[in-house]
Parts: sequence; C-alpha cells; structure tokens
Amino acid sequence: MSQKRIKVKPGKTQSKLGFIVGIIFCIIGCVVVIPVLGPFGILWTGVAVVITVINFKNGFSEEGVTSHEIIIDESEDTAEWDWGTTGDSQKSESSGEDIEVKLKKLNSLYEQRLITASEFETKRKELLDKF
Repeated sequence: MSQKRIKVKPGKTQSKLGFIVGIIFCIIGCVVVIPVLGPFGILWTGVAVVITVINFKNGFSEEGVTSHEIIIDESEDTAEWDWGTTGDSQKSESSGEDIEVKLKKLNSLYEQRLITASEFETKRKELLDKF
C-alpha cells in the first residue's frame, strides 16, 4: 500500500494578514506587555515574533511553512472514489434530493481544493447524467 503525502500551506492573503497582525502584537508586546508583566511579556513577544516570521515566509516567499499534512492511502480498495453508487444505493440515486446532496458534497470538495477542476467536472457530469 503506497501513501501520497500532501503538504498544505495557508493562503497568501491569510498569511499577509497574519503578518500585519503579528507586527501589531510584537509592538504591543514591546511597549505594553514586557514593561507591565515582565517574564510573561517576554514570552508573549517571543511567540508574536515567531508567528510574524512564519506568516511573513508564507505570505511573501515561495518557501513558506506548512501548516499540516494530508496522507492519502493509495491502495486498490481506495483507488476509486466511493460516491454511494454501488449495490443498493443505486436505487435511491434516482431521487433529486440524493443527487443534490452529492453535488453539494462534490462542490465542497472542489472548494476545499481536495479535487481538481477536471475531476469536479467529470463527476458532476456523471451525476447530472444519472439525474
């Protein structure tokens, strides 16, 4: 069984906003939190600096830092997507509500960038042809 690993980074816009907010937190840490709370202020500002640097790398460079990793098992059992189109579920597929649910699920997968545009269009056409 082989595994496919996909590393995911936050979007550029999200990271740029995080960078701006991080700078604000660093300033607050240096001006307010360190003088008032001492050691906790140093910790606060240190964490703010780390978050700011990570967001800078993700927002303004191609290098970036991954936020999480998706592992996909590629075995014979999982090679084909199970959309509930085998066995008894074929009988219920004729209902418009069932197809609507599947189209919404398909659209959600596409919006989350878990499937490509061509996979989306192919499966969408299949579902609509059955309707």
